Amino acid sequence: MTSIWLDRSAAFTSDPFEPDTTYDTVVAGAGLTGLVTALLLARSGQKVLVLEARHPGAVTTGNTTAKVTLLQGTFLSQLARQYSPKQVQAYVDGNREGQSWLLRYLDDHGVAYQRRDAYTYAATAQGTEKLREEVSAGTTAGLAMEYVRDAGLPFAVHGAVRLPDQAQIHPMEAVDTLVADIRGRGGKVVGGVRLRDVAGDLPSVVRTSRGSVRAERVVLATGIPVLDRGLYFAKLKPSRSYAAALELQEGQEPPAGMYISVEQPTHSLRDYEHDGRRLLLVGGHGHHVGRAESEKAHLQGLLDWTRQHYPGARTTHAWSAQDYMATNLMPFFGKLPRGRGHVYFGTGYNKWGMTNAVAAALAISADILGGNVPWADTIHHRVTSPAGAFSAVALNAGVAAKLASGWGQLAAEGLKTEGTRALKRGKDVPAAAPVVPAEGEGKVYREGTRPVAVSTVDGTTCKLSAVCTHLGGIVHWNDNERTWDCPLHGSRFSSDGTLLEGPATRDLPQDRKA
Repeated sequence: MTSIWLDRSAAFTSDPFEPDTTYDTVVAGAGLTGLVTALLLARSGQKVLVLEARHPGAVTTGNTTAKVTLLQGTFLSQLARQYSPKQVQAYVDGNREGQSWLLRYLDDHGVAYQRRDAYTYAATAQGTEKLREEVSAGTTAGLAMEYVRDAGLPFAVHGAVRLPDQAQIHPMEAVDTLVADIRGRGGKVVGGVRLRDVAGDLPSVVRTSRGSVRAERVVLATGIPVLDRGLYFAKLKPSRSYAAALELQEGQEPPAGMYISVEQPTHSLRDYEHDGRRLLLVGGHGHHVGRAESEKAHLQGLLDWTRQHYPGARTTHAWSAQDYMATNLMPFFGKLPRGRGHVYFGTGYNKWGMTNAVAAALAISADILGGNVPWADTIHHRVTSPAGAFSAVALNAGVAAKLASGWGQLAAEGLKTEGTRALKRGKDVPAAAPVVPAEGEGKVYREGTRPVAVSTVDGTTCKLSAVCTHLGGIVHWNDNERTWDCPLHGSRFSSDGTLLEGPATRDLPQDRKA
């Protein structure tokens, strides 16, 4: 499950981590938000440290389809149903500034990208009304959108929205350039170190998996904030979606633009030139993290759809990515509540991170450096609509139900529980027999009073606590990536318990290896 962007021989070399050092700003997360923020601060003369739990681009940035576009499905018309024209305009202005900054930066550093027209298409007659609403919202916000009948796809559509002169990039080439630029300005980029907490007066103590440093400012660019202040995990829906690169048969060509469907499941298309071949990149078939009966089936559904329209296409890479969807639609960025005015964050980009991530970085860095960004001020003063509030209530009701059902299943097996705490097993309930799953499989069951997650991967069976270290959800086995995924707020762990992503800050406790 390695993306085409991350499948490369060049390995990241970390700067050394130096505990007890003081910095102007510590940035947690080396994706696009974190790296652009760090660069802008380093340009101003700040002493900057970037911390990344794995390596730069390891999570969302390195697993995106990397469309840098202001046509984002039907997102603007969705915003227009909940917000005033002024708020929608502010969102467009921020994304336009993010797009312009990123493409100008790539131009200045000789990093190649491709200009493409972007399309949102309707595969059904019912979808065309949504297209017309998007054209109306986009043109009101100053975008040159137009309704077209033919989108240049190899299958029939009922119409499409077209926005010319957008772009697609290789995200890891952008990441590599940003890392080198930060280092060239005296900043440090450290891999293999996870931020765990921020405490104390200025300079704050930044606690990590490798010791502590101090900083005047901290920026959380971790996909979802790993500090629970502000309860943003309750305002974001974690979504897992799938992507693949395919080599087409002779006589077939990828379509000329960048595409995304109105209908669900989503189908996204673009091209990518790799080793002299034009590959087709597809994406979609997303779902709430940890709640799919089979993640493998979602990926297979995407591949089946692709081969229906491109017979004989050969998959070269397949992967998945995680995004966070704001319940009120508008991304969150700025000062973190209860962060004493010196902790900043960005999240909730709704799968359009190539522009929103840079926009958030521009706003965060301006805030730290004393600048003023009018579109950011407008977004900060938004009021959540009734629809957005209802969406948040529905999301958290689902979380509560999933929490109850996970522990309820264990109780049904004879494990008495109180909330998310296991009580002693009844005397009449026999202990479960040891479980050794087949290769590539994982099981959750009770062992005494402990909820246990056990899996077998590459011949090694690992037994872990089944209780997510964030807020106590019972983890779910992801049969596609062979990981443990929490269905509450999207924390994910490898088969040996190592934390991969999400709001959790600690690994799943390991019982033993069988």
